[in-house]
Amino acid sequence: MKTIHYLILTCVIAVFSACKGQNKETEPMEQTPLFTNELIHETSPYLLQHAHNPVNWYPWGEKALQKAKEENKLVIISIGYAACHWCHVMEKESFEDVAVAKYMNDHFVCIKVDREERPDVDQVYMTAAQLLTGSGGWPLNALALSNGKPFFAGTYFPKENWLEMLRYFVEMQNKTPQALIDQAQKVTEGVKNAENVSFVEESAIASISDLNSIFKKWEPRIDFDKGGRHSAPKFPMPANWEYLLQYHQLTDNSKALKAVTATLDNMAFGGIYDQLGGGFSRYSTDEDWLVPHFEKMLYDNAQLVSLYSHAYQLTKNPIYKTVVYETLDFIEKELTAPGGGFYSSLDADSEGEEGKYYVWTAEELTAILGQEAPLFSDYYNSTTNGNWEDKKNILFRKSSDKAIATKYKISLETLESKIKESSAKLLNARTKRVKPRLDDKILTAWNGLMLKGYIDAYRAFNEPAFLNKAIKNANFLARETITDSNEIMRNYKNNKATIHGLLDDYAFTISAFIDLYQATFNEKWLYKAKEVNDYAVTHFYDTKSGMFFYTHNNHSNLIARKMEVADNVIPSSNSEMARNLFFLGLYFDNANYTQKSKQMLTNVQQDVHNNIQYYSNWGRLEMLFIKQPFEIAVVGPNFENVRKTFDKKYLPNAIFLGGKTEGTLALLEGKLTKEETVIYVCQNKSCQRPTTDVGEALKQLQ
Repeated sequence: MKTIHYLILTCVIAVFSACKGQNKETEPMEQTPLFTNELIHETSPYLLQHAHNPVNWYPWGEKALQKAKEENKLVIISIGYAACHWCHVMEKESFEDVAVAKYMNDHFVCIKVDREERPDVDQVYMTAAQLLTGSGGWPLNALALSNGKPFFAGTYFPKENWLEMLRYFVEMQNKTPQALIDQAQKVTEGVKNAENVSFVEESAIASISDLNSIFKKWEPRIDFDKGGRHSAPKFPMPANWEYLLQYHQLTDNSKALKAVTATLDNMAFGGIYDQLGGGFSRYSTDEDWLVPHFEKMLYDNAQLVSLYSHAYQLTKNPIYKTVVYETLDFIEKELTAPGGGFYSSLDADSEGEEGKYYVWTAEELTAILGQEAPLFSDYYNSTTNGNWEDKKNILFRKSSDKAIATKYKISLETLESKIKESSAKLLNARTKRVKPRLDDKILTAWNGLMLKGYIDAYRAFNEPAFLNKAIKNANFLARETITDSNEIMRNYKNNKATIHGLLDDYAFTISAFIDLYQATFNEKWLYKAKEVNDYAVTHFYDTKSGMFFYTHNNHSNLIARKMEVADNVIPSSNSEMARNLFFLGLYFDNANYTQKSKQMLTNVQQDVHNNIQYYSNWGRLEMLFIKQPFEIAVVGPNFENVRKTFDKKYLPNAIFLGGKTEGTLALLEGKLTKEETVIYVCQNKSCQRPTTDVGEALKQLQ
């Protein structure tokens, strides 16, 4: 990775620190909008939320930048998303204020970006913010020249600070414009060089010993009591725990499993989990998973369904099964579109207040539950004074069912019945509240993650409804977001897709289709995964570095063509593509795929070993190279039941293939036996003695 030295605008920081003015409440908008801007033609709910601001917003595109050039104006690029609480706050304080809007309109061309629709744009300006300030977040507000090159970027600004900062740069443009040009050039060079990956010649060979060293370095940062890491806020970070599950399976390290179960147990009992309606909020603001940032994102819940399903396969903890079923029930009720796609998120706010939809006062609980309120309140730790702010309670658990049942001298069955009945009453009451706003755009990448979630849940619990949902979504993606040429479109709204796909759209769709093949043995999904993968290699792959760019070569018109390498709350698109190439290399015996995957891992292997928390999806790939996966072929009339028997186990080091017939895969050639379902366990192009017994096959995996 490369960094640059850049000019710090100390005078701007001084201006900010001197601003201590009070924020004034903004007048509510009229029923009939007084203002309408260019965003009215967009489909993104986030952009449409700003369509009646007095700010003359433009969507991202050449029209806005050309206007800035013609009028010799600077550009404001304001980036957020529909479920972002502080985005709403800044809109109310500044973007709905007529005086603030007038100053913005007079001196700038103003661009609004939905970061979920255009993460490529967000990636560029977030990198600028991190270079300039050392941190980032949303709302993200960047100032740029008319060519899009940024010279300043920050996050949330109170109104007076926002105006002071804008005035400062307008004055700079009038008096010393070359200083802005020089600063923008330095920042742009930094953006181009940040997170660049070089081709590494050496082919590093890792071992179990290396994995043990990685865990030893990570271990002090793990909170084995409360789960997650030793700090707040706490994000779920599913890829971290998927890595440790796989590491535990490979090494039998009990501490690794403890790190996972402590995290999953505490999240399932915490306020980050919606104890009434299912599903997880984006993160917890505290170390105890108690107080969430209340927005619910599709991508979090998708990955957590997969994680809890895998953990159930390993531990058989019934709480994990409950979490999966309740979360998918939430997805079905709140985030599922009629055609089989999945919506993006639910807002944190309702009626202008964060979390209002989800919290309860003691008086409300008593009014709704009557004599059952004390038991329910004890079960979910609700008090008269509240466990949060303003005497409000977030429902969360601390004690086991057995402990509560013993305390109240009732059976576990009676306790379960009472809590279930009370929860239903509260849930019914909650539905009468003003619901958080739904972001109903459908994003291909996030749908790929949710598709994987349904597949993993089906395989863990053998629930046919989960597979039906998965197949419906896969057909939706194939029909509505993948063109005849195998190009993927990113978004779907109002029966059309309008944005060219980015690498994560390809990566997670390919991955989901590979998994859907393993759950069904329907070859069309595996071949579609291969076709989309080949398209991505043609249009995203960089032969110089051996990595993938985030943007399509025909649709890359930003100031920098970036790569997404480090894993975060979602695995990086490069790490997922490397895993896809690895698995497709096995299925199709394609050495070119395997070599590309190995080179990608080699390029980042030092980062994997030094900072596994942000390279955990890469780490999962490294383990597959350390111990080559088993290829489990199941061929014959009873293939489905045999495959389901395997799925009761957590087997991250195995891929599955087969069907009623041999199909068309070379790996299955010659494996069909008449009227008998046969299991072949193979590894490194060598198969063990075929068997008809799953138990015997499982022994061959040792």
